[in-house]
Amino acid sequence: MKRNTPLATLTKAEEEVMHIIWQLDRCLVRDIIDKLGDPDMPHSTISSVVRILEKKGFVGHKAYGKTHEYFPTITKEEYAQHGVKSLMEKYFGGSPKKLVSYLVQSENMNLKELNDLFKTADKKK
Repeated sequence: MKRNTPLATLTKAEEEVMHIIWQLDRCLVRDIIDKLGDPDMPHSTISSVVRILEKKGFVGHKAYGKTHEYFPTITKEEYAQHGVKSLMEKYFGGSPKKLVSYLVQSENMNLKELNDLFKTADKKK
């Protein structure tokens, strides 16, 4: 799905809930609470986070009376792509080359990973 508007940034709590929604695909607030594994988590807290996610454009819902079923409106891959692009623009002048160079120089990427990256790039050509 191509977006015309930029993605909002998610807080840590919003991102945690969003990962659960991506995992479940369609869910109720109680399903999210079950996945969080904290039975003492107030329903209202998670409901508020989900409504914020909906306002930010990450989640949609279908109403069944007073019950709302939530679903993602953006894929995890789209959000990851946005995050990497944002990181690249903020810290590496928008240059993928500078990002990869940083990863290699900081020893966050080994030779096998670098070789796999080259293979992936060759397949894209």
